[in-house]
Amino acid sequence: MIPHGAIVWAAAMLWLVALLLAWPVPVWLARVGWPMRAPVIALLVWQGVGLAGGLSMIGALALTGLAVAPGVAQGAAVSGAAALWLALIPAALFAIYLLVHLAVTIVQVTRQRHRHLALLDMLSAPHPTRARTRVLDDAVPVAYCLPRGAGSVTVLSQGLLDRLDPDELVAVIAHERAHVEQRHDILLLAFRAWRSALPWFPVAALADAEVAALVEMLADDHARREVRDEVLARAILAVGASGVPGAEHDAAGSTRGSDRFRRLVA
Repeated sequence: MIPHGAIVWAAAMLWLVALLLAWPVPVWLARVGWPMRAPVIALLVWQGVGLAGGLSMIGALALTGLAVAPGVAQGAAVSGAAALWLALIPAALFAIYLLVHLAVTIVQVTRQRHRHLALLDMLSAPHPTRARTRVLDDAVPVAYCLPRGAGSVTVLSQGLLDRLDPDELVAVIAHERAHVEQRHDILLLAFRAWRSALPWFPVAALADAEVAALVEMLADDHARREVRDEVLARAILAVGASGVPGAEHDAAGSTRGSDRFRRLVA
């Protein structure tokens, strides 16, 4: 038998860890400058914060339940085994709640992509020279990717093709290809599910915005292998917020949008 005092102490420590990972640690991570120099490490840290935060909260709920289980058994005149199962119900419900939101997010994203691809088949045409690339007949500069394994496509608008010079176009296409090849959509799914599960929790939105911006930096780093930094920076400026995903205005308190550009011109 684990001493009751040890259970109470462990529950308190897990609540402290959950609290730190739920607010001060993510806020600090969003404000420091080093992630723009090491986006891969920053993404791993964000994933660790999210996973450890969820597990610590589930563990804290479970240990809190175990700490009060003896009192429940005495007050409700139930057996110790029944009190133990009752004590674990809050932790189990919270874990199920998070997993259900993750599953729902995956299903929603998959359905949205299928509908989007069906619309693209009707509203766009294959690029004459680039495989797995479709062109929208739209004057607004647009560039994005639709991940779908071997069936992934890159979508460009005619306005984008008309606006960019050849080197800038190479930069944009390399950026979008990086999203597909490195499966950045999978990195984003968990944080979008977290934001969906906790819409009232501002740090969930902050984490989603930070991870999305870091993913854009990873794609930029891939494009930088094919073009000079100044070419990529020109492409981002030329396309603007309506074109390259990730060039949108900062959201949820994130400053990584401006960091993304500064790291190219430094």
